[in-house]
Amino acid sequence: MPDTNPAKPAHKVTTESCCKRIRVEFNGEIVADTTRGLYLFEPPITPVYYFPLDDVRAEFLERTEHFTHCPFKGDAVYWDVIVGDRAARNAVWAYPSPIEAVPELAGYAAFYWNKMDRWFEEDEEIFVHARDPHVRLDVLPSSRKVEVSLNGETLASSERALFVFETGLPVRYYVPRDDVSATLLPSDLTTACPYKGVASYWHVEAGGETLENLVWSYRDPVREAGQVRDYLCFFNEKVDIAIDGETQERPKTKWSA
Repeated sequence: MPDTNPAKPAHKVTTESCCKRIRVEFNGEIVADTTRGLYLFEPPITPVYYFPLDDVRAEFLERTEHFTHCPFKGDAVYWDVIVGDRAARNAVWAYPSPIEAVPELAGYAAFYWNKMDRWFEEDEEIFVHARDPHVRLDVLPSSRKVEVSLNGETLASSERALFVFETGLPVRYYVPRDDVSATLLPSDLTTACPYKGVASYWHVEAGGETLENLVWSYRDPVREAGQVRDYLCFFNEKVDIAIDGETQERPKTKWSA
């Protein structure tokens, strides 16, 4: 009989050299600074930067008794990061004797992203997680007509939109603010993207109801996404979008709910 429960793909851990200068800041001090880093890839986990221990400032580290075991990398030891009056507990880990599959991790350490204050690639601040060198972001101007509606009410219409193609995500349609007819109410929500920057959100009034955080914009995007500055984007998962009159299927993503 056919196999109705095929085995899951094998868990895979790989690394690549990172030639960029990567720096980590905590409480006003640079606690790690390297041009000899490693990317560690372990799907579905986002990429992680690993730093040579020689490029991590030892005066800010204090070894703890915490340890963990990973069947794919080995036994990890941990350090607190202490700078002035602030401490980030168990914020750094390393594999002193990694398993045979990843010997290159010996002598390297990694930081929990959210326990640090700021991260930089060269002199550009980066957000959320290490930028995956295998992710591509294309921002393309298009004269195709983009119409955004919900329950028959037009929210935006533009023939000068920017189409954003980003690896692993649905196409996003960014429209000039002047081409949005919906009533927008500012939201306190912000989110960050490693490939575009920090996004601000708006609620939308339509059909007699307020739709929360339906629209976002990047007021100060990172360099690669500079074209989208102050353009507005609607969640395609939650509205109806037609391109040159052809209605697009709503994508199914974690934002669909």
